[in-house]
Amino acid sequence: MLFDTHAHLNDEQYKDDLQEVIERAQNEGVSNMVVVGFDRPTIEKAMELAERYEFIYACIGWHPVDAIDMTEADLLWIEELSAHPKVVALGEMGLDYHWDKSPKDIQKEVFRQQIRLAKKVKLPIVIHNREATADIVEILKEEGAEEVGGIMHCFSGSPEIAKECIKMNFYISLGGPVTFKNAKKPKEVAAEVPLDKLLIETDCPYLAPHPFRGKRNEPGYVKLVAEQIAEIKGVPVEEIAEATARNAKKLFAIK
Repeated sequence: MLFDTHAHLNDEQYKDDLQEVIERAQNEGVSNMVVVGFDRPTIEKAMELAERYEFIYACIGWHPVDAIDMTEADLLWIEELSAHPKVVALGEMGLDYHWDKSPKDIQKEVFRQQIRLAKKVKLPIVIHNREATADIVEILKEEGAEEVGGIMHCFSGSPEIAKECIKMNFYISLGGPVTFKNAKKPKEVAAEVPLDKLLIETDCPYLAPHPFRGKRNEPGYVKLVAEQIAEIKGVPVEEIAEATARNAKKLFAIK
């Protein structure tokens, strides 16, 4: 019983074999997945998939890289869609200082607007963080994001930062990088974060775990993430699968 909390099955890379990818995931024991939409086209596709498959849910928001493109109408549209029973979170939102498409001040404002919306509609948030940890933590605190909590998606920070995020009512989600031989930090985080605060994800089609690194990722590979965490924690993989699925269902209010 595995729960992939962050998948982009709405990506063009699955246009030719989506059904096969979903079936492979189910054969690997993936019982649920959340498809993340982060702009108009991907949100529409995430909603479509959530409506078509009983075990797929949607997370909708605006990606920081494209913050400069978000309009007031987009935010209103996200608010309207958030009432849909299959929408379980808002995001992915946050800050990305790696790419320079959207100026930092615009990214910050769009991030704040989405946190406020999440508090209004009472949904957890999914955080994208690239090279912006200090600013993200500061904004989460200033905006009282603890009220809704959420996920530090594909967490790449230190165990100390993980603890700070957990105090703010956030789960720590690990993906493919925890399986990379040279990934010191994710392995340390996997060892230290309590099981009741951990989630697993693929972020597919990106960040495929070892031994598929560099290839297209897919939800079925979340099993490899669970296996690696189980090895690090010295517990059976079933324990990781059950705990992370239970955590996801609790956060997303899935019965």
